[in-house]
Amino acid sequence: MRLSAMGDVAMTVPVLRAFAKQYPEVKITMVSRPFFKPFFEGIPNLSFFAFDEKQRHKGFFGLLQLFQDLKTLQIDAFADLHNVLRSKVVRTLFALSGKKIASVDKGREEKKALTRSENKIFKPLTTMFERHAKVFEELGFPVDLSNPEFPKKAILDQEVIGIIGENNQKLIGIAPFAQYDSKVYPQDLMQEVINQLAENKAQKILLFGGGKKEIEILNQLSAGKENVINMAGKIKFPQELQLISNLDVMLSMDSGNAHIAAMLGVKVITLWGATHPYAGFLPFNQPLENALVSDRNLYPKLPTSVYGNKIVEGYEDAMRTIPLEEIVLKIQS
Repeated sequence: MRLSAMGDVAMTVPVLRAFAKQYPEVKITMVSRPFFKPFFEGIPNLSFFAFDEKQRHKGFFGLLQLFQDLKTLQIDAFADLHNVLRSKVVRTLFALSGKKIASVDKGREEKKALTRSENKIFKPLTTMFERHAKVFEELGFPVDLSNPEFPKKAILDQEVIGIIGENNQKLIGIAPFAQYDSKVYPQDLMQEVINQLAENKAQKILLFGGGKKEIEILNQLSAGKENVINMAGKIKFPQELQLISNLDVMLSMDSGNAHIAAMLGVKVITLWGATHPYAGFLPFNQPLENALVSDRNLYPKLPTSVYGNKIVEGYEDAMRTIPLEEIVLKIQS
């Protein structure tokens, strides 16, 4: 599962929530991988359609089948919030059958201008949320994102409570990983952040991640501290969403976890290395001062890429310029 895909899908949720509230008479069908279904639970008038990429909807003929499957739902308009090859094929089929279509403009040219090393145009770009809202506007449904509503905190099930305990500590989530190393805060500094936070026994620190290597690192980060708990590999994804919705604050890299916490209305502090919040991926409804960025005086080419997938020589230590004391203070505040 590409983490970025998780972030992409999570970023659609606040917009769909606002749409459902502002147009209660319109029925939405969300097409995505079955794994993401829990993201959309509780949104009124929204039904989830599972895209079966392994069998039924695999390949070009699978996309024709997907179009046929969706056509039976009597769809009036098709909003393409992904704008990749597969969604383009389905979108085109809807257009050919006389339906209204609109697709997201990812602003590739302006993102190039923001991330190139020469003649960089360093200014905030349209956010992904505004780009999604524009798609609906093109279909005749302007969406106002200025007064967002979030779901209530989820009720934790017994299995989760069994792991984290019942005492009423402040819950701090930390998701220290990202898809690319250029977006990951160095482990030695992250260890120190966790050590300082753990000194306050009124706080419980919950670590998020997945995969064997990440679990090993999280075990090191939590070793010997009773109020630091590695959650990776211990609970299922829907339980993880329940738990994140109960956090007081989430510390995350520029990654999927930041967007998941934000879509649930949790305060999110993000750390930025090769990427930058100006590219439009600041988590939903979070103030810019909660995005702690690497020092552009020392590393003037930042941001060097939109997703962090470009390696720039000499920029490996850019994130070391985010002071760990600043992170701890920001969480405490």
